[in-house]
This record gives sequence, structure tokens and C-alpha cells, in this order.
Amino acid sequence: MSTLSQPVGPRDHAQGPADAAVTLVEYGDFECPYCGETVGVIDAVRDLMGDRLRYVFRHFPVTRLHPHAHRAAEFSEAADDIGRFWPMHRILYDNQERLDDRSLRAYGRRLGLSEAAMADAFNDRFADRIEADFRSGIDSGVNATPTLFVNGQRYDGRRDVRGLHAALLAAAGL
Repeated sequence: MSTLSQPVGPRDHAQGPADAAVTLVEYGDFECPYCGETVGVIDAVRDLMGDRLRYVFRHFPVTRLHPHAHRAAEFSEAADDIGRFWPMHRILYDNQERLDDRSLRAYGRRLGLSEAAMADAFNDRFADRIEADFRSGIDSGVNATPTLFVNGQRYDGRRDVRGLHAALLAAAGL
């Protein structure tokens, strides 16, 4: 079993209380269809767990398979600059088949990104941030997406609501 090499910290994209009983970290790729399927599972377990769960998303764009994944990750970071990471996260997963530059610009406008912010995303302003997530994934043994960690331990169990929820409850001691 692999462990998370980089502890969750303030630079991470997180939802839920920092002192939650369980932290779920996902290494994801906005163009990965398996990540797209996992979004609904994570939403469901977040609802079931409530404040007992903190969910963290880290970038792991697999660009050799998903040519738009890195650019989408950059747009999510541009949205983060205006406090809109999670709405952009949702838009990108809801529109996985439309992650071309024109579509990304439309999503950015919808969320209130300025033309300058979108230009920054197109010019790799956030590449180092995404690369840091990617490197931490490699160091943690990530080789595909989505890869999940529950309280720092890699989770290779079922990726359905029942299986993941059971693992989260067990990690919380419930």
C-alpha cells in the first residue's frame, strides 16, 4: 500500500473541515472519464459523511492520453485566483468532452474570469502549481487517475458509493 508523500496543507484545494475525522485526497485529471465517473461517487460520500470528511483535489493530468487535461487544470487554477476553483472543477467535469480552448474561455467568462486571467492560463502561469501536484502524485505511487488516498493511505478498493463510504467510515473509526 502506498502512502501520501505530501501531507495535505494550505496550498491544497480542500472542502470540509481541516479537523475532519477522515481526509480523502484525489489525484485527478479533468479529461479522464474514470475521474468523471468518480465525481458523483465523491459527491455522494461527502453528503453521507458531512463534516466528518475533508475532500482534497490534486492535479494529475495524463496528457499523453488526455491532450486538454493540462490546459483545463490551468483554467481551474485561474478560477482559484478569484475563489472559484470548485465551481470550475464542476464545470470541467460536467463538460469533459468540451475542453478545447474556445470552450475553456466560455467557462472562464461564465465564472467571471477576466481576459487577462484567461491569458495567464493559456501562458502556463500555473504550470508550476500543477507540476508540484503531479510530482507529489508520482512520489506517492500514483500511476493512473483517479487515485484516492484515505487518511494518507492509498485506497484501491471499490470506487462505488458503498465501497468508498465503508472505507471512509472504517478510517473514521465508525
